[in-house]
Amino acid sequence: MARCEVCGNDYGMSFEVHAQGAVHVFDCFSCAIHRMAPICEHCRCRIIGQGVEVEGHWYCGAHCSRAEGRVGIIDKV
Repeated sequence: MARCEVCGNDYGMSFEVHAQGAVHVFDCFSCAIHRMAPICEHCRCRIIGQGVEVEGHWYCGAHCSRAEGRVGIIDKV
């Protein structure tokens, strides 16, 4: 068993996420999202889907990037 780094739960079905040379241990996807997902710089929601990166800044979508003055960004539908 391994202890979740977010909530501290010692759980038999915990899992590891390897990212950028670090190993993270979580007991559920919600803890992994809480720790790993970037935050939209406009509306502050966690970016769980694709998101939009513009010049090193992360947004949940084109609408939020435009609200922050970024131009030329469109959502794909």
